[in-house]
Amino acid sequence: MSHVLPDRLLPGSPYPLGARWDGLGVNFAVFSANAHSIELCLFEPGGRKELKRYALPECTDEVWHGYLPHAHPGTVYAFRAHGPYQPQHGHRFNQHKLLLDPYARKLIGQFRWSDALFSYRAHSNKVDLSIDRRDSAPAMPKCVVVDEACDWSHDRRPDVPWGDTVIYETHVRGTSMMRNDLRPPERGTFSALASPAFIDHLLKLGVTAVELLPVHAFLNDRFLIERGLRNYWGYNTAAFFAPEPSYLASHRLDEMRIAVRQLHAAGIEVILDVVYNHTCEGNETGPTVSWRGLDNASYYRLVPGDERHHINDTGCGNTLNTTHPRVLQMVMDSLRYWSTAFNVDGFRFDLGVTLGREASGFDPGSGLFDAIRQDPVLSQRKLISEPWDIGPGGYQLGNHPPGFAEWNDRFRDCVRRFWRGDAGLRPDLAARLTGSSDLFNRRFRKPTASVNYVASHDGFTLADLVSYEHKHNEINGEHNNDGHNENYSSNWGIEGPAGAPAYDEQADRTNGEPPSGEPLTGEQITAERATVDTAAAAAIETTRARVARSMIGTLFIALGTPMLLAGDEACRTQRGNNNAYCQDNKMSWIDWELAASPRGRQMTAFVARMIALRKHHPLLRETRFLVGDREVLPGLYDVGWFDERGESLSIEAWQDPEGRAFTLRRAGPGLTGETEVLLMMLNASASTLRFTPPPPHLEWHVLVDSAEPDAPPRPLAAPDLDVLTHALVVLAARPSGGGDGQADRMTGDGKTGDI
Repeated sequence: MSHVLPDRLLPGSPYPLGARWDGLGVNFAVFSANAHSIELCLFEPGGRKELKRYALPECTDEVWHGYLPHAHPGTVYAFRAHGPYQPQHGHRFNQHKLLLDPYARKLIGQFRWSDALFSYRAHSNKVDLSIDRRDSAPAMPKCVVVDEACDWSHDRRPDVPWGDTVIYETHVRGTSMMRNDLRPPERGTFSALASPAFIDHLLKLGVTAVELLPVHAFLNDRFLIERGLRNYWGYNTAAFFAPEPSYLASHRLDEMRIAVRQLHAAGIEVILDVVYNHTCEGNETGPTVSWRGLDNASYYRLVPGDERHHINDTGCGNTLNTTHPRVLQMVMDSLRYWSTAFNVDGFRFDLGVTLGREASGFDPGSGLFDAIRQDPVLSQRKLISEPWDIGPGGYQLGNHPPGFAEWNDRFRDCVRRFWRGDAGLRPDLAARLTGSSDLFNRRFRKPTASVNYVASHDGFTLADLVSYEHKHNEINGEHNNDGHNENYSSNWGIEGPAGAPAYDEQADRTNGEPPSGEPLTGEQITAERATVDTAAAAAIETTRARVARSMIGTLFIALGTPMLLAGDEACRTQRGNNNAYCQDNKMSWIDWELAASPRGRQMTAFVARMIALRKHHPLLRETRFLVGDREVLPGLYDVGWFDERGESLSIEAWQDPEGRAFTLRRAGPGLTGETEVLLMMLNASASTLRFTPPPPHLEWHVLVDSAEPDAPPRPLAAPDLDVLTHALVVLAARPSGGGDGQADRMTGDGKTGDI
């Protein structure tokens, strides 16, 4: 700081919370209902040396506050809280522990794991009932006062309608770590998201939104650091208002703003995956870095009658107490901050059921949900919930309030099982293809409330779904006990790569520094593989590619909001790891060389083709549920179901568990307003089947065949069509006629571009 520090703070104001610069100084305000006093600690710009401590002079309505005149942006600070250390009563105050401001906008420095981060003596027989008096400041990052002024007046959020939305789930770091066209300091940062090459890739695919895995500053778990690993996904929040410092190449917040503006300029929305259900402090034996030291009993849900322990509905050791008005305020302030200071377009709520928990359990009318829905800013953003947690009654798919979309894992599992060839799935898949009305058709919600996906960051990639029948997570260091056991996957004949690996398996795991210091063996990476000849390997790979394309095709012909996992368009593999949360290396990063390979280019082109098909056919983006009661033309209804012979499916046929093929017919207005008819023929049986279009007789054009991904749209020359095993075919016709060029008009220009 460039001026002489005063002896004491001025009273300041209890609002707003956090550190706010007003041009003359900085006001500091922090909530604690149970502290006896709170100190403000100031540090030199590098955050290493403490310069001064001040007691916050006032407490108004449980908010401690003080004003530091002549302070300015760049001021480095943190807090210490004095109060009772009584874990059995829920209080864990320890003035020896430096605490991050819950409202900090920026962090400087890194966490350095040390026993000093714990409020108790780490090796005491009394465990957390003991108290540790070492200063944790050397092991802690510090907070930085920022100038929040930013002119968004010339930025226009794309505001893409839900019905037109296509989400691309990606990771700030993993998106660009293997981009050789970027300078090394830019790789893995927001700067890379703004690069023209990446934005051009998104535009060629046709996606309308990027959904970024957590960008809030997070703490790398100690047990991972000790294994030589890191928390790659970032679901371990250390600051709800500050971006992860390692994602800023320039160390400036404007870097994230520039990325958002560049994406907006290209018509692409930005959705943040946010974690308001728990924090990085874990259970009662976790570190003290912020909320625990400021007011553990207020910020967290504690076991009634046993306040020493935290309620753990999240599986992460603690659960934020969003029923407390100040905690609710913190979450709302955080959401509004990202919405206004960075102009983001929406949020995906991790473990959203936790956010809806009241004393009686999950409640769609919970305080937090109600607050978001009535907020004039947040209610206009895209809101997506992960509709489950591990607490009692923790699976709530379809039960969230209007205004929220939900990740639909039933769509994911049904599509995987159907194309694997499981029995008895025709009725379930029919429901998923038409927007999952059994789950969402209530309270005037629409099919777009169902976020459909085949793969996400959590689980197998698309390529691994067709290459592995079992998870292979040994490299995570948990003896392969982590991750889901049932993935509804198939290897189609052999576990792992059938032919030559797309790239070196050992190098795939590391960035030149193996976590254990030793290269991994093939046995650790995949199960033992039998030797197969070249022809057999080629046949397996052909089947895998077809099934993968059929799953992707199913995703984009289904009503709802489709979400694509980044890298699935490039055949990205994690070598069978279905829980790569700790793999910050080539296993998790997008391999852009693989994307440029013939295999990757073919898959990318197919994904782009399916997205273009969806764009050019409004029937695939229908925003009302279908019940087959609307007659588009005489005898032609908006939705119909048929077997491969073109005959309507009877009740008996629907109930036949061995039925693994059917035709879905859709009819209604096309892009130009003319009536059009679409046929989706799905053959998940073990053999090629001859499909006959149902009446009436029309001039059909084959738009897409997952068995022939490179074939251009073409007229159907015969009255029927052979659909290969594991294949999906989409046909279109216009009852009013067509003629030359009809197929091109129905797919835009009949091209997908050079992708």
